[in-house]
Order: sequence, then C-alpha cells, then structure tokens
Amino acid sequence: MGFFHFLKAEVSRVFQVNLSAIFNYIDCKVRIFGSILQFLEPVKSCSYESTKPHVDKNQENAVSAYEEVSKKPKYKKIKRQQLKEWRCIDNCFWIIGYLCTTWWLLLFLCNFLPGVKVPISPGSRLKNEGLNAHHPVVLVPGIVTGGLELWEGKPCSQGLFRKRLWGFSFAEIFKRPLCWLEHLSLDNETGLDPPGIRVRAVAGLVAADYFAPGYFVWAILIENLAKIGYEQKNMYMASYDWRLSFQNTEIRDQSLSRLKRKIELLYVTNGYKKVVVVPHSMGVTYFLHFLKWVEASPPVGGGGGPGWCAKHIKAIMNIGPAFLGVPKAVANILSAEGKDVAFIRAMAPGLLDSETFGFQTLQHVMRVFRTWDSVVSLLPKGGETIWGDLNRSPEEENVCYSAKNKYLRSFSKENDGNNTDPRRSIQVKELVKYGRLISFGKTASEIPSSQLSFVDPKKFVHEYAPVSSTSCEELLTEYDEMSRENIKRVTENKTYTARTLIHLLRFVAPKAMQRAEAHFSHGLAENLEDPKYSHYKYWSNPLETMLPDAPEMEIFCSYGVGMPTERSYVYKMSPSDRCKSIPLQIDTSADGSHNGCLSGGVYFVDGDDSVPVLSAGFMCAKGWRGKTRFNPSGIASYVREYQHKPPSSLLEGRGTESGTHVDILGNFALIEDVLRVAAGASGTELGGDRIYSGIIEMSEQIDIQL
Repeated sequence: MGFFHFLKAEVSRVFQVNLSAIFNYIDCKVRIFGSILQFLEPVKSCSYESTKPHVDKNQENAVSAYEEVSKKPKYKKIKRQQLKEWRCIDNCFWIIGYLCTTWWLLLFLCNFLPGVKVPISPGSRLKNEGLNAHHPVVLVPGIVTGGLELWEGKPCSQGLFRKRLWGFSFAEIFKRPLCWLEHLSLDNETGLDPPGIRVRAVAGLVAADYFAPGYFVWAILIENLAKIGYEQKNMYMASYDWRLSFQNTEIRDQSLSRLKRKIELLYVTNGYKKVVVVPHSMGVTYFLHFLKWVEASPPVGGGGGPGWCAKHIKAIMNIGPAFLGVPKAVANILSAEGKDVAFIRAMAPGLLDSETFGFQTLQHVMRVFRTWDSVVSLLPKGGETIWGDLNRSPEEENVCYSAKNKYLRSFSKENDGNNTDPRRSIQVKELVKYGRLISFGKTASEIPSSQLSFVDPKKFVHEYAPVSSTSCEELLTEYDEMSRENIKRVTENKTYTARTLIHLLRFVAPKAMQRAEAHFSHGLAENLEDPKYSHYKYWSNPLETMLPDAPEMEIFCSYGVGMPTERSYVYKMSPSDRCKSIPLQIDTSADGSHNGCLSGGVYFVDGDDSVPVLSAGFMCAKGWRGKTRFNPSGIASYVREYQHKPPSSLLEGRGTESGTHVDILGNFALIEDVLRVAAGASGTELGGDRIYSGIIEMSEQIDIQL
C-alpha cells in the first residue's frame, strides 16, 4: 500500500492541497478488497480524518457489504472530511465534465436533430448510386505531408529507431529539439544522408493519411474510396522522402523504380485496367518528373520506353498543383518566413529571434530548410514571362477586400463566360506591380520603374563576394559567412523580379542554390528539341519538358480559389547587428495599398492560401490546352476549381467545401470528382472545365510561344 502514500504526497505537492482524507479512504478500500480476493488476514478498521463521529448511511451500508462478504467483525463507523473550499482538482474534474458533456451534446445534435446533420459522404452516396471501384488509384503526397522515420541516428536519438521524426506525433521536438533538427537535416554538400544518420519515408497508406492526430491529409479521400470498393490491392500511397531532389529519391531509395513496378503490378492484377494517379501539391511536379524518367533510357531513366505512360495511365488528377512554383518558397529561403511567421514575429518580436529569449528558432529552421533541395524545386518558374516584370503582371487587375480578411476578384466568371461578380465595376486607381516579387520598402513596390535604382545582379554577385565573419562562434546559416556591409548592398537593388531573383538567392544562399540547381531548372524553354532538355534537371518544369505521347490520357488541374494567397513581399533590413540573426525580414509595418492587397508586408492574390491561381491553373488553361509544343500528342486537360467556403459549424470540422491547400482533400465536390474518374468517367462526363477565378484572363495576358 506504499504506492498510495507516495501518490498522495506527489499529488498534494503538485496541487498544493491536502488530499489525506481521499487517499486514506482509497487506501482502506484497497486493503479491504485485497483481503477479499487473496483471502488474507482480516484488515484492521480504517479511520479517516473527521471532525465528528457521525455515521453516513451510504458508507455504513457499503462497509456492511464488505463485512458480510469477508465474514469479519464490523468496522467502526466513520465519516469523510467535509470539503471546506473549492480546490484545483475540483476545477480539473469540472472542466473534464464540461468537455464530455459538450462532446455528447454535439454528437446528439449531429445524429438526431434535423437540419444540422453533416451531408452524406460522396463515397456512401455514389455507392448507393451503383458506383464501384474500377481503375487502380495511386496517391502521391506533397512536401511535408508524408511521414519520416528514423533508421539510424546519433547517440542523442536513442530509443527512436523506426519511430516517426516527422508526421503524426511531434513529441520529440519538445524533448530534444536540436537532436530532432539535426536528424531532419540533409548533408549540405551532397543533399543526401549526413554521416551516421538515416531517415526514411514511412511506407503504406499510413504514410500520409494524417499529418498529426486529428489533422487529416489523405484520410477522408481514402475512406471515401474504400466505400466504393477500394483497398490496398487496388490503391497505393507512393510515399517518398520529400526533402530530397526528385532524382535523388531514385539514387538513394529507388523510389521512382518502386513506383514504376507498383503501377505495373496494379495494372496487371486489376484486369489490365489503367491507373488513375492523384498527386497533391509538390507531388504533381514529382510525378511530372516521373513521367519523363519512366520512359527515359537507363541508367538515368526507368527504361519503360515510349508508350509506357499511354499503356499504364488513364488520368492524372493534380490537386493543389504547384506547377509553376510558389512565391512563398522565396521567403522561406531568404528569411525562413511566410505571412504567418511574419505575423508572429511582429506580435512577439523576441519569441522567434535570438535577441530576447535566445531561442534562435528561425535560424535553426533556415539551416534545415536550406539542406532540403525540394524547397528550391518550388521557386517560381518561367521568369518574367509568367510572373511579370517591374511594370506588369498577369494578375494586375485583382482587387482585394480586407475588412473581413477575405479575397475578392474584380472578375469572377463561371465556365459559361458570364460575369457574375458585381464588383467588376470597381475602379482601381493604380495596378499592383506583382512582378516585383521582392521589394525593399513599400515605396519601392509602388513607384514607377523609372525612379528605381538598379544594379546588374550578375555583376553584383561578382563584385560583392561574401566576406568571412570572425565574430561568430558558430555558423548557423550562410548569412553568418557574410559581412553586414555586403548584406546592405543586397538592398541597393530595390526590387527583384522572377528573373533577377535567382541571382539574389545565389548570393545569399550560395551552397544551397549551387547544390539544388544541379537538379532543378526554373526557366522557359525556347526550343524543346534542344538535346540539353533531356537532362533530368528539366523534367519537373512543365515549361522545359514535353508531356509523354499518350493522347488518350487526361490531365486535371484541381485546386481551390477564393483564398488570399502570398504573391510578393516587402522586405527590410533586420534591426539587429548581432551574429546568428537573419539580416532580412518581411516588413510587417507595410500595410495598405490602392486596392487593399497589401497586408503585413505581403501582397495577396487569388489562390488556395498556398499556391496562386496562376501557378495552379496556367498549364491546363493554356500551356497544355490542345496540341502545343509542351503537349505534342494533345492530351486533354481540364481546369476544375473549387470555390472556398468555410465550415458553417463545428460539426463540419475543417469543412466539406474548403478550398484551402490541404483541406481541399476533404472537399466533397473534389472527392466526388476523384471517385467518378476512378470509376471510369472522363473529364467530359464530369462537365469539362469549372472555373470561378480569372485564370483564363491571366493566361491570355501571358505571351508565350505554344
């Protein structure tokens, strides 16, 4: 019984209350119960702390019952000590009680009251309509959503073998954060495993069904596919280590080879039915790389030969595609920031920086990010032709509305071409210059280009080479290898477009860019027949590669719209002169613009909260539409947009009509489209294009040779 005395002392110490009466009572009951079960000698009567020898009838009956069973003399009558004040433990129990009551009430409302039920899932409804599994399905996750587990590590990782370092549970972040970061980093020279560390992708559907407990990624879609007959024999999660460059996933893990063999196996074992591939986010460019790799000759390619894709793939349903990159990747490399991090930094300046608490959070994050080649794969592609120059951009007619932090369009069209948005008549005094992806100061983002001062980026890098810093004890980032004077020279060129931005990144992140640019390209091909484009670094850029010869295949660009999405940034120099600080940061004081699209140092456009409409929809709207030099066989392409609608109640969770980048995987309309295509429907049978944004108008403004 010593355990209860120990527990009593510990709980009393933690809650700072005297629980002796409660634990004496428990102690007595356990001793009595132990004597009954084990036929021990009768225990002596137990006494509790009391103020009066009054008998409580309920307790007397309970003790009498124990006496009758054990056939021992009666115990003396006792009484619990009356609680004289409200205590911490009482609050805890009341909170638990309230939570349980609320949960049961929500379940009751959801299941029994009319009018508040969550709509029936697409899988259940389509099953009732007679829809069944037909084509095998392959799911391809994007960046950061797939789980990673440890296979070999440093001494600090003891006890973590084959446990997840990324995905589902992040307990190790708090237990041993520096050890956790060390094992998630890749080698800064090779982009592969650091010495003594092996972290690998989790296999199976569990690799990306949930990102964290209760936070679904693919789980809802998998569940709905299962309802019409899918299981592991006809559904596969093509997990891979999303930190690596795409070609390195094959060099280190043979991920592309395993995907090729799995698709061939699914094709054969399911009655020679072609496969429907469903990639998400960065997974769309990963699979685009696969399309070229699988038909290329060994040892660089998979050796499938021409016609492999036409034989094995029915359709590719790209969800939240980042085909042309995302501007937020620029901010991640420059300062490990985005709109959310910048907001936290503004509200609590010392929390993420080293000046106040010494956490150096962003410095550590930047150091890890810059070892992941996959981040560089997400940089904007196509240069100024796609993303605009100093004076113009395809989205320049956007109008934003910030009163409720919602994004509006100056033109919102259905696929019939009719203007359905009365705000079309809003007159914008001056168009936003989105082509200036990075501006140092709000003024530089707005003034005419004739008033800007320029430095040739190539000459800039050559003349102002990094100077070693001797005042830092430890180099956490590449910034620590540069003098403050050289960083200031970066800001002399007040604005950077998609063309000049690459030179800026090569200057501030030379090691990361040199390593990653051997695997990725971000240009726009003039002549795709040029033999240089057979190199694998061009395969994930849709503007520098051709789709396979598969005229019966279909490609869908499916994404959410109606969410403010990061497009360009206003930067400033960090006020700190200390080492181990990031010298550039988003200027959160930059607010307001002629059309309300500037907030907290970030210019917003329409998108899914992560990928702008331009990047997600251009290839299906124009680049691949019909027979073009990027799509020589004329593969049919469709734009399927899903207007974001936030959940109407807590019962909907993250929403059944959400258009945000990850939550769209739980969007019922999208899930229905996937299920119908998997069951055999074509893009035409789905209804063709469904467009709410201005992607057609944006595409028309891009002058590109097709």
